[in-house]
Amino acid sequence: MASEPGVSGGLGVPKLSEVSVGDQIGSTTIHLTRADLVRYADASGDQNPIHQSDEVARSVGLPGVIAHGMLTMGAAVRVVVDWCGDPGAIVDYGTRFTGQVPVDAETGADLEVSAVVGAVDAEAGTVRVDVSATCGGSRVLGRARAVVRLPA
Repeated sequence: MASEPGVSGGLGVPKLSEVSVGDQIGSTTIHLTRADLVRYADASGDQNPIHQSDEVARSVGLPGVIAHGMLTMGAAVRVVVDWCGDPGAIVDYGTRFTGQVPVDAETGADLEVSAVVGAVDAEAGTVRVDVSATCGGSRVLGRARAVVRLPA
């Protein structure tokens, strides 16, 4: 059985020695609905009405209800967690918010996420994973990077 780049023996846990800069580690489409936004607002305590009311969102110049930035950021890192198999292996993660994710009441929104290995630090035992996230063809996260500690 062939394994993916950076995946040891097809077991799903990448080894540092098998990872190279440029390796695509995964991609996914995450569908968000208004119900997801309500659940996130309840869990996070972020009840800002731009995430729940088209009227309020439009009154401040938005196209309508938008997803929470932290929900978008958290959803995007899922591709890294799926690759490394352990959320605790991610020792750093950060991004800049460069766009919004408008979530239509009827059709929701699709967040397209992909990630590649951007750097390998053999001394530290880590890799930097560069994450790309777009919605409707527009980039919504900029300089999204996760540092992952991997076994040798």
